[in-house]
Amino acid sequence: MDLKEILAIAGRPGLFKMVGQTKNGVVVESLTDGKRFTAFVHERISSLEEISIYTETEDLPLKDVFKKIFEKQEGKTAIDPKSSAQDLKDFFLEAIPDYDEERVYVSDIKKVIKWYNLLQEKDMLSFEEEEKEKEEQKNDEEEQNKDEDIPDKEKGKDIT
Repeated sequence: MDLKEILAIAGRPGLFKMVGQTKNGVVVESLTDGKRFTAFVHERISSLEEISIYTETEDLPLKDVFKKIFEKQEGKTAIDPKSSAQDLKDFFLEAIPDYDEERVYVSDIKKVIKWYNLLQEKDMLSFEEEEKEKEEQKNDEEEQNKDEDIPDKEKGKDIT
């Protein structure tokens, strides 16, 4: 799942997919109704890749938050973002047990859940690619470690 091209624009509801660039901004397409428009440079535009949630230890990237919710919900949609504040807090606490309850407001939780449900509805939440990348990276590291264990003479290098 690549969140770099999924954007949140301050003052506009929903999420947007970047489809192009102009001299003064970016062309975006609404994920809710498919309408395209130009979001200008002076607007506050955030890529979901840049957003994270406060936890007791360190900030948790939004991608990881979505993954934890996805695992908790077994790939299904999350709680209704219009649920009561206490229900939203309880749900979020189950998904991210160490989130910072003082710095993460109910409005933040609503937004994250709304975004998760929208991406889930549009079938844009895929964590399989991420797992494959991690597996490939692990295999590459193992190969490097094997090469380091072989003495230089065995590698075909003359050390004299």
